[in-house]
Amino acid sequence: MKRMQVLLIAGIMTAICLTGCGKDKEEPASSEIESITVQEEAIPEEEEKTEEAEDVYVDDEEPPADGYVRSSLTNLWVPEETAKSRPIAVMMPTDSEAQPQYNIGNAGVLYECMEEGSISRQMAIIEGWQDMEKIGNIRSCRRYYIYMGLEWDAIIVHFGGVFYMEDLITRSDVDNISGTSEFGTGGGAPGSNSFFRSNDKSAPHNAYNSGENLTKAIDSLGYSKEHRSEYWEPNHFTFTNSSHPNTLEDYSEAKTATKIDLSDVFPVTKSYLEYDEESGTYKKWLHNIEQVDAATGEQLSFANVIVQMTNSAVLDAKDYKEFQMIDSGRSGYYFTKGKCIPITWTKTSDYAPTKYYDKAGNEIVLNTGKTYIAVAQEGTTVKFE
Repeated sequence: MKRMQVLLIAGIMTAICLTGCGKDKEEPASSEIESITVQEEAIPEEEEKTEEAEDVYVDDEEPPADGYVRSSLTNLWVPEETAKSRPIAVMMPTDSEAQPQYNIGNAGVLYECMEEGSISRQMAIIEGWQDMEKIGNIRSCRRYYIYMGLEWDAIIVHFGGVFYMEDLITRSDVDNISGTSEFGTGGGAPGSNSFFRSNDKSAPHNAYNSGENLTKAIDSLGYSKEHRSEYWEPNHFTFTNSSHPNTLEDYSEAKTATKIDLSDVFPVTKSYLEYDEESGTYKKWLHNIEQVDAATGEQLSFANVIVQMTNSAVLDAKDYKEFQMIDSGRSGYYFTKGKCIPITWTKTSDYAPTKYYDKAGNEIVLNTGKTYIAVAQEGTTVKFE
């Protein structure tokens, strides 16, 4: 099988604005474990494996019943109230000892990006979360992830963060629920009593939340449950229906891509995806084993895979990073149906959706289903074959 290797040379970030960062502050010597303010919750430790949310249906030309509309995340048919409701943007770890996570498989869009220590972290954008009994485990946030959540008008669910994000996470328009006020997140820990611990893993990898607890926290904090019109762009992606799939056959530059190797982008997890022809999706692997959802035991799969090459910088000796999520004309790749094309991407403001374009400048058309987005550092190598 033909192999293609692309080496992208790092760009130099000219400026990153970090207001209110306070670089003279020191992160507490203790880890997240000691500063967590969570309550024990009487939720079964071992849950029966369940299927994906019942209100999500396979793609079809017609809705399955009255009151169903297309999801902005996946283009699948969902109840209208699900589409109107704000999703949650949940921070989840990739550490081997933290696997697997509950309900990560219900993420319509899953982001993965580097943090300090050469390891990545994930943000799962999940709609229809209200009836989920166990979500997570949940870890801390980084500044650049907030921009990923904002473009979905999501409520950010995390376990603290670092002081570089303080100015952004405390803005009045940014709605978040946090398990701890430590690490410079400021403004207390909104909704901290909604988190609970279980005995399935060791701290800090055993903090969770639930749809019921999150709903109570959202009500107590006065957050809007429905999309806020001034911040929400429902036409986020451009989709095609499954009856007319985008096979990339119209692109002369399309290359075969049945395996996507991101080991240079994510050197600890060595994330990669393999195309499954039977399902028409890419299956996700982490630490050389199948990445699965703890609630279902099913391997994560995606109709669309996007690699978004992004300008980045190291901020200090602790290896804290910044990624320039608002930018224009940056390069990347789009993978679907076992093929790949080069793309560019643009994001113009905090809440603006990231748009992806082909070589001719046309917005790419995604296939109906879930999307995995690897936010990759400029200068790393993406291999596919």
